[in-house]
Amino acid sequence: MRSFRTSRTVAALVLREMSTTYGRSAFGYFWAIAEPAAGIILLTLIFSLALRTPSLGTNFPLFYASGLLPFMMYLDVSGKMAQALRFSRPLLAFPAITYADPLLARLILNGLTQCLVMSIVLIGIIVGFDLDVILEFRFIAASIGMALALATGLGTLNCYLFMRFPVWERVWAIVNRPLFFISGIFFLFESIPEPYASVLWFNPLVHVTGEMRRGIYVTYEGAFVSPAYVYGLSAVSLSLGLLLLRRHYKDLVHR
Repeated sequence: MRSFRTSRTVAALVLREMSTTYGRSAFGYFWAIAEPAAGIILLTLIFSLALRTPSLGTNFPLFYASGLLPFMMYLDVSGKMAQALRFSRPLLAFPAITYADPLLARLILNGLTQCLVMSIVLIGIIVGFDLDVILEFRFIAASIGMALALATGLGTLNCYLFMRFPVWERVWAIVNRPLFFISGIFFLFESIPEPYASVLWFNPLVHVTGEMRRGIYVTYEGAFVSPAYVYGLSAVSLSLGLLLLRRHYKDLVHR
């Protein structure tokens, strides 16, 4: 009975999220998919003009997208989850809604949205450039799972930290800016010399992008990828975030 109530609550929050966020424009949810997809395609084409030779394969747009798409999935989902309680603060006064429901609703909606964006961009590049690509969907699914797990863990933890320590939101934004350049979007991990490679290995997003490239390039081994490390970091962040929210979310939403 409780699981049915939770499912109904989460579904209602997903619909509310869609109507409040995407229902103001004429095309509604269509823009939620088309806008990031068009932005990624535009960035891909711009960078392909400057960097014509990829580190892997022969098509730079595909190489760039294979790193950017899982990175954008992590960035979008974690950012939306970090704002979940702040966005749904008035609803948390109802006994039927718990602190976990808005988090789960945002994970479902934004996770599915990013999966659609990823599909549109990859299909568009493969068809548009007439590429002969053998996709390994088990590695692609694993990369998506790692990106969503990391986004869920850090997003949940930041959901507490952003509300408890407002200055942390600005600090986190500054910390995240270099990730675009050090997460394997423009390069392969194997091309980084020591001792920098040993330090870069601890960036979980390098593993996420590496796993995605294993799914798109059948000849790429990506031996450095460690799903256990990414899932372990995600589990620790998620557990800590849920524990802090469970103890303090009522104080936070009434501040």
